[in-house]
Amino acid sequence: MHIEGVVERITFRNEDNYYTVAQLKCDDKNTLTTIVGTLPMILEGETLKIFGKWITHSRYGEQFQIDSFEVKVPASLNGIKKYLSSGLIKGIGEVTAEKLVNHFGYKTLEVLEEDSERLTEVEGIGAKKAAKIGEAFVEQREVKNLMLFLQEQEVSPVYGVKIYRTYREAAIPLIKENPYRLAEDIYGIGFRTADQIAQKMGIEPESLYRLTSGLRYVLGQLAGEGHTYVPKDVLFLRAEEMLKVDQSLLEGALDALVSDQKVYVETEEGGQQDVFLAAFYYAEKGVSERLANLMDDRYQIPLVNMEEEIEAVEAEDGIKLAEKQKEAICAAFSSGVMVLTGGPGTGKTTTVRCIINILQRHYSHILLAAPTGRAAKRLNESTGRETKTIHRLLEYSFIDSEGMQFLKGEDDPLEADVIIVDEVSMVDLLLMNHLLKAIRPGTKLILVGDADQLPSVGAGNVLRDIIDSERMEVVSLDEIFRQAQESLIIVNAHHINQGEFPVLNQKEKDFFFLEAEEPEMIQDVLINLCTHRLPQYEDGMAAEHIQVLTPMRKTPIGVEILNEKLQQAINPPAAIKAEQKVSHTLFREGDKVMQIRNNYEKQVYNGDIGYIEYIDTEEEEVTVVYPDVEGQRDIMYKKHECDEIVLAYAITIHKSQGSEYPVVVMPVSTQHYVMLQRNLLYTGITRAKKLVVLVGTRRALEIAIENNRVNKRYSRLAERLRSLPMFSV
Repeated sequence: MHIEGVVERITFRNEDNYYTVAQLKCDDKNTLTTIVGTLPMILEGETLKIFGKWITHSRYGEQFQIDSFEVKVPASLNGIKKYLSSGLIKGIGEVTAEKLVNHFGYKTLEVLEEDSERLTEVEGIGAKKAAKIGEAFVEQREVKNLMLFLQEQEVSPVYGVKIYRTYREAAIPLIKENPYRLAEDIYGIGFRTADQIAQKMGIEPESLYRLTSGLRYVLGQLAGEGHTYVPKDVLFLRAEEMLKVDQSLLEGALDALVSDQKVYVETEEGGQQDVFLAAFYYAEKGVSERLANLMDDRYQIPLVNMEEEIEAVEAEDGIKLAEKQKEAICAAFSSGVMVLTGGPGTGKTTTVRCIINILQRHYSHILLAAPTGRAAKRLNESTGRETKTIHRLLEYSFIDSEGMQFLKGEDDPLEADVIIVDEVSMVDLLLMNHLLKAIRPGTKLILVGDADQLPSVGAGNVLRDIIDSERMEVVSLDEIFRQAQESLIIVNAHHINQGEFPVLNQKEKDFFFLEAEEPEMIQDVLINLCTHRLPQYEDGMAAEHIQVLTPMRKTPIGVEILNEKLQQAINPPAAIKAEQKVSHTLFREGDKVMQIRNNYEKQVYNGDIGYIEYIDTEEEEVTVVYPDVEGQRDIMYKKHECDEIVLAYAITIHKSQGSEYPVVVMPVSTQHYVMLQRNLLYTGITRAKKLVVLVGTRRALEIAIENNRVNKRYSRLAERLRSLPMFSV
């Protein structure tokens, strides 16, 4: 059956799946008909032809259930006016809609779509506004067509805007040609969604498009787990399980990818074949070769009496350096590439400051950088020198027709004699390659980090590989200074790192353990700590000073549920606070949020934490304030971009890397058994500056300390470094 009419009122719409309840005014009836079903981007005032069936709801009575529908041009001037003033077309409100309909009558929609320059005939509309209105009208039509197409493929229409912004008017033809490109081009769409579309379109399971896309998807998943390559047999096993095809078919798909230079295969001495995505293959080779070149000692260095230099800097700062610190200073001066590593309280910060003080007497240009804004701010505060994120240092910018690019590189290198990079454990392989491309031969490179922390979120294990290669000058600080020994955070970090049980609950100290058995009890204690006990423990301790860190996303004491509970407790609803629902998350003004992917165009990066300052409910825009080295940045997100941010009252320990918080609160429960690892616990507690509170069971704490198994990352960087000829130090 079908009915036809004008959408008079939208009663309910689920923004996640566009399930809609609306009132339809049919031509042959004066009464309104209730229609229910999926109606992507349908507006009040639109004329619809709806196919479906009549049903009787136990509470709401007779309704027409939608199977499919067609959008027709509004048949009346009032319908056109209502459609245009619905709010979807930017630049057209009720007043402008009435002016347009009064001037163009039944040709209004035709003018908007085909001859928008004529809009200037209407009083108050200039050429610029006319062009914007015309573009917005065409875009919403094309997005709607795309959403209808996606609905036919049983794919959530929430991806419609993102797909359109990527492919524009070519979206539907490109998807029909090769739906698997969605998995590569659109953030949030994985291989499985693209595969679902392909199956609906009748693409064969053994199609080369499907097999090559599947292999690249598996390689991408493995890169997300930290691997720069994977043995071919491991790749084929994972791909066979996902694609449900025989491994013999995968050989041809792999050959096609190699031929297109999208992947590279290397054979080890024992015959094992290693498969790389092209980006990681070139990055590994590039990092190893460029580090080797920076070791060249043929570039002249000033003749310096290091003993005198060190004595002078000790006198200036009123300090006495340990032998290992002096060794690090000498190594920084004499080496092309030097690594400084060590745990908390071992004097890394003091050593870096002394290195800078001595080097600046002999070198003009010293640059400081860190992988994140938070890490850069910490280095800036500890040294008093300008510090940039690596992306800003390399001038990552938007270039017309080319997208985001690093402006600094081989063709335009950094003007520097010395470059010091902090928190290198966070730097992944691709970023390190971009950095090294921009460093001229003869520039000193000093890498600083804690090798016992978790490796980078991105692929590779750069700091550990450089150390393990034994080809670079590495100084490891291992002495805890007397002042640092006053802090149980530092003492216990070293205890844990050495597999020893920490010292707990000493009066007037900074490391506490609260026993709680059941996850729900742990949850209650965590919330009470954040809202009552800790603010009372120290005057002026606001919720923003407290960071909950947890190993996992799911479970009652995982990130997702804790964020819901903490949001309700710390930032409850209020009439003066605007809200925006995005998928399953409710954002509220005042919420603490975190960026979860690198967005180079907005210059906000994975792990950056800020606060929602303003939500524009009409424009569906969320403005987040991020603290920065230079103050703060206001970043605006359209609704379709809000899947890039999450609530951050609680975050995973992985996401906390490179950060420091006044207070860290952590659940330690056997419910997180698979994530109870020593380096995870060590990383979490070393994020705290003033206070650590663990909540859970001693057994879980013991398991984490005893578990020193580190998940292996497939990487050949250390091997490449060992095999390259290097210039002697």
